[in-house]
Amino acid sequence: MTPGPVFTTATFIGFILGGIPGAVLSTVAIFLPAFLLVAVSGPLVPRIRKSKTAGTFLDGVNVASLALMAAVTWQLGRTSLVDVVTVVLAIASLIPLLRFRSAWLVLLGATIGLITNALHS
Repeated sequence: MTPGPVFTTATFIGFILGGIPGAVLSTVAIFLPAFLLVAVSGPLVPRIRKSKTAGTFLDGVNVASLALMAAVTWQLGRTSLVDVVTVVLAIASLIPLLRFRSAWLVLLGATIGLITNALHS
């Protein structure tokens, strides 16, 4: 199980039980512990890195995280790049992504996907 469906389900159940305020509250509640953990542990990381063993462990965690992201990116690419439109969209998105690293590309991609889907329906 991946975390995505769990977070989405929490928001959905919050919406069912309490409408928009319930959805917002449940979403905040499910993400807040992770944000607090990062906020608390952030200042400790430089101190932990001073230990050779702990620093090596953290380097290994970083490498493993990058490898997992690369593997998932490869799988998503193989699954989602299925026609000319998706390949062109991916290539066209790569340039501004590398240049600006903008989250607006997600919105642009969703918009193009919706338009393409509407034209094929």
